[in-house]
Amino acid sequence: MNPPRSSAKRNPKQRAPGPKTQSKSISPARTAAFEILELVGQNKGNSDDLLHGQHTARLSPEDRNLATALVLGVLRWQIALDARIRLLLERPGQRLAEDVAIALRLGAFQLQHLDRVPPHAAINESVELARASGNDHAAGMINAILRRLASSPAEGQRLYESTAVLAERLGHPLWLVERWIAAYGKQAALKMCEADQAEPGPATLFAARPDLPQIDDGSRLVAELAVASMPSVHHVWDACAAPGGKTLVLAHRFEEAEILATDVSARRLERMRSRLKDYPYAAGVRLDVADATEPLRDFGPFDLILCDVPCSGTGTLARNPEIRHRLIPEDLVRHAARQRSILSAALGRLAPGGRLLYSTCSLEPEECEQVIENIIAERKARVIPMAPVLDRIVSMGALGEPLDGAIRGDFLRTLPGTHPCDGFFAVLLEPQRDS
Repeated sequence: MNPPRSSAKRNPKQRAPGPKTQSKSISPARTAAFEILELVGQNKGNSDDLLHGQHTARLSPEDRNLATALVLGVLRWQIALDARIRLLLERPGQRLAEDVAIALRLGAFQLQHLDRVPPHAAINESVELARASGNDHAAGMINAILRRLASSPAEGQRLYESTAVLAERLGHPLWLVERWIAAYGKQAALKMCEADQAEPGPATLFAARPDLPQIDDGSRLVAELAVASMPSVHHVWDACAAPGGKTLVLAHRFEEAEILATDVSARRLERMRSRLKDYPYAAGVRLDVADATEPLRDFGPFDLILCDVPCSGTGTLARNPEIRHRLIPEDLVRHAARQRSILSAALGRLAPGGRLLYSTCSLEPEECEQVIENIIAERKARVIPMAPVLDRIVSMGALGEPLDGAIRGDFLRTLPGTHPCDGFFAVLLEPQRDS
C-alpha cells in the first residue's frame, strides 16, 4: 500500500518536508526518528546507515535506543498502522502528506506497541512533529485520530484469516506473502511474517568468538559453508565482499591462502578496508574495486570463489524492514539478470577442481533456484550436494542450534521463523566437465 497523501495544499511560507524538524517540545529521539523516516521514505538512505549517522550522533544512549525502536518499529508495522489509521479518517480514501503520515505512524506505533510510553507523550509529540514540519492544519486531525486510537481496543488475530488480512495484520505487502505461501506453504509463510516483525535477537546459530567478527548468523553460515566445501586452497576470491564479515571468516580459516576481496562500490570497500585493519590475520587480504561481471586484471584462476550476490534481501526483513516498502515484483527480474551475469563470469575463473559457493539472502526463487537452473541449462556448471558440507560443519561442533529441514534437494535454504537465522539460499557448484 502506498502511504496516504493529503489533498490539502501546503502554504508556500511553510517549509518543504526535510530532515530539519526541531522543537523544544519534542524529544530528541522523536525528532531524529521523524527525520530518518522522512529520508527513508524519500529513498535517500537506508535505516541502518541513518541510525548510525549524524541524526543520532549526539543523542544519549537512551534516546538513541528509543529513536532506533521508533524507526524500525514504524517501518515494520507501517502497512498495519496505515490500515488502522485509514479507518479513523473522516474520509477513509483521503491521502495524507508524507510528513503528516509519518507523524501519525509514530504516534500510532507508540500507542500500539510501546507499553512504557505514556499515551499523552505519544499523542502530544506527534502533534508537535506535524506542526514543526509545517503542517499546522493537520494538528487537530492527528490529535483526534490518535486519541480515538488510544481509547480503542487492540485488534487481535481472527479465528480465520484470509491471505490479505494476514498480510495487513503483520505489515507485509500482499504480493510478497502470496509468493511465500505458494513457495513454502501457509504455515511457513506465517512464521516468516511473524519473524520479520520481531527485533532480531543475538546470534545463536554459532557460538560467539572474540577472534571472529560479529556478523549475522546467515552470513556466518554462508562463509563457513564455503570453507567446509574445500579442504585446502591456495587462491580464494570473495566476489561481492563488502561489508567484509565473510572475508574475515575466510581469512581466519585459510591463513596460508591468497585471498582477493572485491566489490563494485569504492565507498563500501573503503569502509571494509578500515574494518579489516582490526584483525591481524586479514593483513594479507588483497582488496580491489571491481565489477564481478567484468574481467579481473592479474588475478585468477581461483580454487574457491564465494559469490554472495546482491539481491532483494527478502530474507532479512527483520533487520531491513524498509525493503518491503521499496521492492516491486519487477525488481526480481532485474536482480536475477545481474546475478546470472556474476555467476557465469565467476565460474569462468575457477581453476580445475575448484568450487564456487553461490548464495543470496533472498527468499525468491527467481534469484535462487531459477538462477542455478539457468546456469545448468547453459552447461556451465554442475551442482555438488550441500548436505555433506553442512554435515561437516555439524560434526565440528560449530553449530549451536540444529538446521533441521534446511537442506532442500542439493541446496540449502533457511527460513526466518523456521530456522534461527535470516533467510538464506546457498548452492555449491563446480564447472561443467567436457564430456
